[in-house]
Amino acid sequence: MRITALSVFEGIVYHSHAVDLSNPCRPTLEVEALVREGDVDSGPLHLALAEYLVMVGVDAGRPCVDELRRKGRIVEIQGVPYLTFPTWTPTDLEQR
Repeated sequence: MRITALSVFEGIVYHSHAVDLSNPCRPTLEVEALVREGDVDSGPLHLALAEYLVMVGVDAGRPCVDELRRKGRIVEIQGVPYLTFPTWTPTDLEQR
């Protein structure tokens, strides 16, 4: 599965869409966004788990959640579960 992030602020992906839904248990992240210092340079990026499930569908995503959790890819930030991307691909970063 490939996800494109369109808006990132302080490590959190706020706007994104799925580019390819194959292999939903192996999500990758591409970033195509305007970013400022601190948005993408201080660690992994995080996508709300609920948003991931909306993209893939709850039925298709539910089995992946357990696998992603075992791999350490789900973290909680202020009580909200996020899918974490320790590595990601910049596709068109405009830095200001």
